[in-house]
Order: sequence, then structure tokens, then C-alpha cells
Amino acid sequence: MSDVHQLSRPAYERLQAEYEDLTTRGRIEIAQAIERARELGDLSENGDYHAAKDQQGKMEARIRQIQGILLDAVVVEATGSSDGSVVVGSIVSIDFGDGELETYLVGHIEERHDEHDVLSPESPLGSSLLGKKPGDEATYEVNGNALTVKIVKVE
Repeated sequence: MSDVHQLSRPAYERLQAEYEDLTTRGRIEIAQAIERARELGDLSENGDYHAAKDQQGKMEARIRQIQGILLDAVVVEATGSSDGSVVVGSIVSIDFGDGELETYLVGHIEERHDEHDVLSPESPLGSSLLGKKPGDEATYEVNGNALTVKIVKVE
């Protein structure tokens, strides 16, 4: 079974729009660039041709990536949990033990946030935060070392 990708409505719609753009306009433009490069002659020494083919490969990889995400996507509303615990879509402030707070949006890597870095719920830290409330501690493992953080605030 595939992993479920939990996305906010804006992220889901942005990915759908990007997919639509790449599979229509993007493919047409790259095909035209390849055709123009072919007209320049010998393909073995044609830098324009090789650059266009490389760009095509990267674009097709991104199309497959988006397609895989959208295929298994579940749209979640960032309403938070009713009990104030960390859920996908929460903005959480944590203390790594030095007294300084770091704030993250817990969500899929395709989420984009102007103010906060995104912390994947599948990551060691992200998964340890899920279900915790302000005042709780979360322990996660990095390179065989157990690290503990304190949850200060959940929005």
C-alpha cells in the first residue's frame, strides 16, 4: 500500500495546477525547444539539444513526482486538533533545550509557508511531535542518539 500524502487545500490545488501546466504547456514548449535544437545540425555536438533533453528529463521526473503525490493525497483542513495536540497542519514551537524557540509547520514537504520551515510528519522529529501537547516532551532518534525537545506552543 502506498503512503498517504496529507496536504492542505492550497498545497493540493497548487500541485494540481503545476501538474496541469507541466503536462500541457511544459511538454509543448520542451518539444519545440528540442525541435529547434535538432534543426541546428549534428546532435552529437549540439549543446542546445542536450540541454533541452536534460530539461525534458527533469520536467518528466517532476511530473511523475507530482502524479505520485496527488494519487495518494488526502486533503486535510488545518483546523488543529480539538484537544490542542500536534496534528498535521499545526504550527508548533519547540525548545531544543537551549531556551530558544524554533517554530515549524508540521506538514508534507510540498507545503510552503512564508514564515515557518516545514517539518514532515514522517521525519523522526515530526513523528515524535504528533499527538503531543504544550508542556509535553518528545524524544526522537538521530544517528543512534536520543534527543528530547519540549513542546511550548501549538497553533
